[in-house]
Amino acid sequence: MATKKILNFDFEADELIKIKNLDLYYSSFQALKNVNINIKKNCVTAFIGPSGCGKSTLLKTLNRMNDLVVDCRIEGEVEIGGINIYSDKVNIYSLRKNVGMVFQKPNPFAMSIYDNIVYGPKTFGIHKKKELDEIVFTTLQKAALWDEVKDRLNKTAMGLSGGQQQRLCIARSLSVNPKILLMDEPTSALDPISTGKIEELMETLKGEYTIVIVTHNMQQALRISDYTAFFLLGEIVEFDETENIFSSPKDKKTENYITGRFG
Repeated sequence: MATKKILNFDFEADELIKIKNLDLYYSSFQALKNVNINIKKNCVTAFIGPSGCGKSTLLKTLNRMNDLVVDCRIEGEVEIGGINIYSDKVNIYSLRKNVGMVFQKPNPFAMSIYDNIVYGPKTFGIHKKKELDEIVFTTLQKAALWDEVKDRLNKTAMGLSGGQQQRLCIARSLSVNPKILLMDEPTSALDPISTGKIEELMETLKGEYTIVIVTHNMQQALRISDYTAFFLLGEIVEFDETENIFSSPKDKKTENYITGRFG
């Protein structure tokens, strides 16, 4: 079998992610309907809306996690850096290296803190201890975790608190040097203090990464995001700068949702 070609993504593009006429089906059920949205580089973009409206489904299309779902079918285009990621010429491992993901519940590997971080770099061919040590230091610093764990790097990650585990998962995602970070309700299982640390972290990280976050917490979206998309029944009802979405929504359905009239 011929090796799939790895296409060169243009990660300098201002509108780094472009979704065009996207429809997604789970068997006969249509989960996403004619989604069109452009996501800017080095910004935090939040997806909000009631449960089951398609937020996480769209997020997972951005690194093809939906490939793992039986009977999932996608029509339309998802471009990242000018490349349609659903082209058969795209190398899925290269895509997921560049588009990292952090899930709702912390999911550290049952190994040391150090080994959690170096797992990805080793997979992509980095084996020199000096390089791995530098990656561990740098990514834990970026995840605002280094000072808390520097004396216990060889101890199991399972001994960390929930908030620390989630920051470790963020560091693990950053260890392979992605350009985009997807976050699926990353603070929903955390206490308010840990949530605050993750939110501060996102504000810092967007200087270097493009962040897309799904959140049920509208106040969180207001605090941390530059742009917000409101989803309802598989469609994007409204997409705009976050300040406009919350202060002067154009669609009545958006207004009803953010004011708590439904959802």
